[in-house]
Amino acid sequence: MGIITILWEKWREFVRDFSRITLAAMIAPLMYLIVFGWGIRTTMNGQPYLYFLIPGVISLTTMNGSFNAIAQNLNVQRLYEKAFDQVIISPTPLWQFIAGQIIAGALRGIYAGGIILLLVLPVRTGLHFNLLSFFILFLNGAVFSSMGIVVSFLARNHADVPRFSNYFIMPMAYLCNTFFSTDNIPRGAREFIAALPLSQTSRMVRAIASGQPPVLTGIPLLFLYLSLFTAAALFFVYKKKNL
Repeated sequence: MGIITILWEKWREFVRDFSRITLAAMIAPLMYLIVFGWGIRTTMNGQPYLYFLIPGVISLTTMNGSFNAIAQNLNVQRLYEKAFDQVIISPTPLWQFIAGQIIAGALRGIYAGGIILLLVLPVRTGLHFNLLSFFILFLNGAVFSSMGIVVSFLARNHADVPRFSNYFIMPMAYLCNTFFSTDNIPRGAREFIAALPLSQTSRMVRAIASGQPPVLTGIPLLFLYLSLFTAAALFFVYKKKNL
């Protein structure tokens, strides 16, 4: 029941801020599609660049939607509302609190990615997104939700979360197989960037969308990232670190 309670809280937040959340999920990705997809006329592997771009933008949108939905809210609750005192003394098991936050953030990421998918439907690209695609996108959202929890605990003030986004989330949005292939990155940096969660998500979703057999080795890697960030979040909660 603890997880359901957290999901209900996030649902109420979503309903309350529906228009703001939806607009925020649309504007930046839509600008990427317009500027890079239609504004820059080029091809990728013999196909219009837009076909390469759409799966990458959807993947990065699930990343941004999931991370931002959790990191900012939890940071405010921890530093200013002191809400974690109530969480600790409540009957809700702490692991359920963390699990609920991760699932809720992943759902927000899927919602944001779904908006972009609806926006590009009229383009008739022939790209296909199936249940496996959405599972990978959900898993990607879960990874960045758990990362958002960890960042919210590490942040010393409200400005630290946007700084983390600028230093880590934004570079991943541009470099991780979204706007161009990681094959074009110099050797050494290429292998490191290709192993990041967003690179793996973009690669698998793009392969499925274009009808190619996907290499699903990225799924265990996403689960590994999820396990590491979840373990760090549980450490902070159970050890009452930075609460």
